[in-house]
Amino acid sequence: MTKQKIKKEVKKHIPKDWLCELRILYRLTMETCNDIRRTGIVNLVIITTIAAILTIFGAFFRSAMTISSFAHELGNVLEISVYLKNGSDANLVKNKVGEFEHVESVKIVPKAQSWNDLKREMKLPDVENPLPDTLHVKVDRPENINGVFNKIKTLKSVEDMSYAQALAKKIQMLNHVVNSITILVVIILGILTITIINNTIQLVIQARKEEIEIMRLMGVSNWYIRFPLLMQGAFYGFVGSIVAFVPLHFVESWLLKAHQFFMVPAPLYAQTIVALTMFVMGIAFGSGGSILCIKKHLQV
Repeated sequence: MTKQKIKKEVKKHIPKDWLCELRILYRLTMETCNDIRRTGIVNLVIITTIAAILTIFGAFFRSAMTISSFAHELGNVLEISVYLKNGSDANLVKNKVGEFEHVESVKIVPKAQSWNDLKREMKLPDVENPLPDTLHVKVDRPENINGVFNKIKTLKSVEDMSYAQALAKKIQMLNHVVNSITILVVIILGILTITIINNTIQLVIQARKEEIEIMRLMGVSNWYIRFPLLMQGAFYGFVGSIVAFVPLHFVESWLLKAHQFFMVPAPLYAQTIVALTMFVMGIAFGSGGSILCIKKHLQV
């Protein structure tokens, strides 16, 4: 049995002293505060930089949500016009199309109605109605419109079909570009944050090098040495997230005005989602930077 396994077996039989655990946690918290105090004015620079990085991310993320909502609203306007053959039962075809996946609604426009609407708009000779019965099919999402179009085309009662294919492709491309840019921004900003935290924790380790060596010689556990450094990185990410809310509030206000102007509903809980994501990213990247630095510069 190895030494590490023997320690684990011994620890299982030692009763836990919760008061002692709380004292250790208090000690680690104070150690974290001391490390932050030792860093001095550099703390302000780090927090400001992380706040700027998170603000850029938050602005991109919130803008991406707005663009997606605009694209979705445009997609809802898109309809497939289905022109039926003479003698076809429009209600029967409507029921068949309504059963297709991704079809949101189907509306029948009788040929008599279409002809009357056309005669109101322009002068026409008194001839027999040449227009067919039409179905207006609404699809749930723009990216599904092509699949629904191909399914409807196979029906024998369908004479012809049309939809704004160019607009649908542009909406799909816009969504794809926005999502790709957002992911790229997250990766770049994550690397920048982790690099900044990494360099800061490295300075703290160098300043406490002798103290850490003494703790090692005394047999202090590894997590006791690592924990304050980990918490320091998380602290920078947390405070940076809070500071980032100030400029992000103005971005949110501007986007809400854009929604109101174009009469497009804003995404539900958009601000809450962005705020939670920024908190998670800030703390995760802050802790991640510390962990990488500890593994690289602190062999414990």
